[in-house]
Amino acid sequence: MQINDKGRALVKRFEGLRLEAYRCPAGVLTIGYGSTGPHVKTGMVITPGEAERLLDKDLSRFEVGVTAMLCSVPTSSDEFSAMTCLAFNIGLGNFATSTLLKRHKLGNRIGAANAFLSWVFAGKQRLKGLMARREAEKALYMGEAA
Repeated sequence: MQINDKGRALVKRFEGLRLEAYRCPAGVLTIGYGSTGPHVKTGMVITPGEAERLLDKDLSRFEVGVTAMLCSVPTSSDEFSAMTCLAFNIGLGNFATSTLLKRHKLGNRIGAANAFLSWVFAGKQRLKGLMARREAEKALYMGEAA
């Protein structure tokens, strides 16, 4: 599956666009729309077009990862997109062991939706931005996002 337009817009809105490398609240070197990894270097500067290409590449990796974890579980486009947004932010490893994924696989949509709200901390600090993001992901998962 692929992330839908609503999911892509959600990622872009909450990640924001930063053309110069910076450290996110969790201390990870980041650039563009939340792109991380060995390709991001201190002092790095990119163009908006490069940020879009990095986002495409990053989202593709997360789409593949989330799809593999879902196997043959029936999943709507909005559910998939919301879970991909979450995985993009928390990492595929954390998503793979999440209560949200376990509940989704069991068909417990309400329980899975509520589990988005568990992921609102950077370290031990609860962040308002993460709370807003998780509410938006939960709404998308439930098909309530505009």
